[in-house]
Amino acid sequence: MKLTILGGGGFRVPLVYGALLGDHAEGRVTQVTLHDLDAGRLGAIARVLAEQAADIPDAPSVTATTDLDEALRGADFVFSAIRVGGLEGRAADERIALAEGVLGQETVGAGGIAYGLRTVPVAVDIARRVARLAPDAWVINFTNPAGLVTEAMSRHLGDRVIGICDSPVGLGRRVARVLGADPDRAWIDYVGLNHLGWLRGLRVDGRDELPRLLADPDALGSFEEGKLFGTDWLRSLGAIPNEYLHYYYFNREAVLAYQQAEQTRGAFLRDQQARFYEEVARPGAPALGTWDRTRAEREATYMAENREAAGAGERDDADLESGGYEQVALALMRAVARDERTTLILNVRNRSTLAALDADAVIEVPCLVDGNGAHPVTVAPLPYHATGLVCAVKAVEREVLAAAESGSRASAVAAFALHPLVDSVGVAHRLLDGYRAVHPGLAYLDRR
Repeated sequence: MKLTILGGGGFRVPLVYGALLGDHAEGRVTQVTLHDLDAGRLGAIARVLAEQAADIPDAPSVTATTDLDEALRGADFVFSAIRVGGLEGRAADERIALAEGVLGQETVGAGGIAYGLRTVPVAVDIARRVARLAPDAWVINFTNPAGLVTEAMSRHLGDRVIGICDSPVGLGRRVARVLGADPDRAWIDYVGLNHLGWLRGLRVDGRDELPRLLADPDALGSFEEGKLFGTDWLRSLGAIPNEYLHYYYFNREAVLAYQQAEQTRGAFLRDQQARFYEEVARPGAPALGTWDRTRAEREATYMAENREAAGAGERDDADLESGGYEQVALALMRAVARDERTTLILNVRNRSTLAALDADAVIEVPCLVDGNGAHPVTVAPLPYHATGLVCAVKAVEREVLAAAESGSRASAVAAFALHPLVDSVGVAHRLLDGYRAVHPGLAYLDRR
């Protein structure tokens, strides 16, 4: 099978290739094509992959190209992991939002909207090309904002595009570990949108073990989400929120922490990755060792501002364990390619899963996966407070999609103004003006 990775010069690509190296079963991926617009980044990542594969005789072959159509032809799976505007764009998203006193995170709030407005047109073009050049391919979307981008692509690819995220998996594994349960045997009741979901139960042999955790303050406060949100708030919710909900529940604290930080997350990653690519470009540099060292630093500093605002301290070693999105992607490919039934938490079209949303709305829920794709399971309704947030954010996503399709400035302003974390229509106008001034990719938003 041929796997094409769009954004193939991206820093996290070796995680995916590392997962592929461990798969030796029949029907596995044997050919990987990396596509990126930056030939220098492509070359650096290709060097890392070559060192990963050095002692593995049946390692998938790797080719690299800057020609998108060439990369797509003959693909069985397409991983979309692009970053429109690069990390410089992410840093600008954060800076402009924080100057207005609102959150600039890349998937949540003003920053996520700005990122979506410049990413959706590119993702739609990719979807159309896949439909033309590789109509039988399955697209696995890693590109953020993952739910929004998956929904945009689904309008052209239907159910053949599936969005993935490692946040629900990581949350489920942490909760299972604290409860002494095997995460691979547990059923995780998780419902919401991407980066806006709640773990409402964890069933082992038919028994929901979450009430036992909620009743034990010491256990509840011993892992990442307990430290971020506090045990009292988790018990009030009766659920464990995705870590990204910290931006909603503790928004003032999060914005203040980001404003006071020496660097925003995007600026940190921009500078860190620039050093990585520069170092790997030197003749004789140990590409894999440099990548490993950089990745460890990246993971250790993840959501550092939120942990500082919550007084959560450093991340535990257990929270740095692998098994992230690359493992979700590999499990998804295996299930589809080999028709091996499995259950994964994925971003898929709603159908009739959540009554508050229409059938085409992309949501993040447990799915049964087989050779015909991913099928969302029936779930209990969300409580009103969660339904309200989900509907509000989905309304924002729909305004982003409308703006991307029509070029309407009014729709783009509405996307900012309707978001729960943007508190003024005036701020929404200034945000759009600020983003259009620094992002050439938003010049299309010129219709009233």
